[in-house]
Amino acid sequence: MSIKYTNDHEWAKEDGGVYVIGISAHAAEQLGDVVFVELPEVGKTFAKGDDMAVVESVKAASDVYAPISGEVVEVNQSVVDEPAKVNEDAMGAAWFVKLKASNPGELDEMMDEAAYKEFAENS
Repeated sequence: MSIKYTNDHEWAKEDGGVYVIGISAHAAEQLGDVVFVELPEVGKTFAKGDDMAVVESVKAASDVYAPISGEVVEVNQSVVDEPAKVNEDAMGAAWFVKLKASNPGELDEMMDEAAYKEFAENS
């Protein structure tokens, strides 16, 4: 499955029955140097749009919203330990959480890569 995006600059992609969630490279670039990441605990459940994590940079603090509803099954401790990874590889190694989706159909409401690129350029 391809990566899908929200208009809040989160991304989600399916990986072996769970969904890997993070913030887009565009969002990381807009934030500047990320200095702090707070992630939820494994087992916590979220509805689509809930505040799920916090990212702080030298410029601002931003909430990260759940792009789909589900339960956290894994968190990426390495971005908590080394927040700068978000700037280095936002779309790869710096994923935030893995969710077990309660409604995978919510991904259909998200943008594909082309639509997100256009959205990001115009926002």
